Amino acid sequence: MHGTILLVEDDTAIATVITTALEDEGFSVDRTDSLGGRDRLLERGDYRVMLTDVVLTDGDGIASLARVRQAHPDLPVIVLSAQNTLDTAIRATEIAAFEYFPKPFDLEELVRAVVQAAGERTEGVTAPDEPADALPLVGRSQAMQGVYRMITRVLRNDLTVLILGASGTGKELVAEAIHQLGHRRSGPFVAVNAAAIPHELLESELFGHEKGAFTGAINQAIGKFEQANGGTLFLDEIGDMPVSAQTRLLRALQSGRIRRVGGRQEIGVDVRILAATNRDLAPMIAAGSFREDLYYRLAVVPIELPPLRDRTDDIAPLARHFLGQAAADGLPRRRVDQSGVAALEARPWRGNVRELRNAIYRLALMAREDKIDANAVETVLGERAPRPGEQQPGFAGALDHWLQHARPADGRLYDAAIAELERPLFVHALTVTGGNQVRAARLLGINRNTLRKRLTELDLDPEICARRG
Repeated sequence: MHGTILLVEDDTAIATVITTALEDEGFSVDRTDSLGGRDRLLERGDYRVMLTDVVLTDGDGIASLARVRQAHPDLPVIVLSAQNTLDTAIRATEIAAFEYFPKPFDLEELVRAVVQAAGERTEGVTAPDEPADALPLVGRSQAMQGVYRMITRVLRNDLTVLILGASGTGKELVAEAIHQLGHRRSGPFVAVNAAAIPHELLESELFGHEKGAFTGAINQAIGKFEQANGGTLFLDEIGDMPVSAQTRLLRALQSGRIRRVGGRQEIGVDVRILAATNRDLAPMIAAGSFREDLYYRLAVVPIELPPLRDRTDDIAPLARHFLGQAAADGLPRRRVDQSGVAALEARPWRGNVRELRNAIYRLALMAREDKIDANAVETVLGERAPRPGEQQPGFAGALDHWLQHARPADGRLYDAAIAELERPLFVHALTVTGGNQVRAARLLGINRNTLRKRLTELDLDPEICARRG
């Protein structure tokens, strides 16, 4: 590979590392640490690719690229930034950057992107009118950088996206961001939660129905597909969709046409599909409760959201963001100090960002001082979880705690303890196997008949347990 690369980077160490790697690849590199130097080099040089930092000594590396685009419309631009927010990633996309790399970045991946960009030419793309912070995804942690990059890559196309992650990680917020920042933002955004609709009504909800199609259908109804025509349809909790509805959904995705329940006429729809689930679909596919062909239709571009425990660096900015929201909603204006942040970071946040938001609102309402410190966190939210590095209680500790507080009748301690243990074991087995009793019995190491008997005695519904996943 030959040609000259323009590198605009004011961090000498980073510039040296990048230069060495690109020269090893066969490029020559012109370096500058300022916008003024960049403009002078562009006037007299012909470059294959330009790499630019965002925050430079004499200005913003992205904001000034409009005039570069006018003079050099075919020059591929790769943006590097330590300002690791969704806003920065979106701004890079708006100026049609070939690629965006948050710092710290993978050097080999950066070199591959330069090699690819050197062999291609990009065309200018009109920036969206919607402000980039219309739907902020707060956080600059390394765990969120891949999410931001994937979002920017699907804004200008209609590829189907499957958003994966535990409950409370912000899957719907990602879907809304893709819609409102993408090229379908002028169309409707329609969301439907498959877990919140009775199975027998889901097909009508999605595809609509004709008058008289079933008992109670006294009028024609337009379904979510038609409501979302020209825009985006977000299918949340897709793992809870019954197989019959999955079949009709697959047909609609394949053909771009739907038929209302009880209708004969097919209706063309122009809809971008975004889907989400908090469940592991692989065991459901193996058990036959989720169609494999539908999965591959939905997961053209998977985006996996990290749990909050994997992005604790984001707890401080998230807490401040939610305190600002709480104040806007009429709650007292508060601020959180470093001890309060540390106390929040020490908690497990099994409910992820949603749980953190609710906790911050509770703190804003109930804290006695304007400043939220560690004492306020533990007073309002209860006893803290073990901090990082502290000994976790483990199973023996949890059992000891239960024994200290249990008060079964004489002669019932053993039965009470076994019952306390059995229920979560059975729920867990049914959850991870998608409610498949054969696989659950195999996982537990018991006979299927024994499993059925204990489920009846414990009053456990396999379908309800499966949905908890």
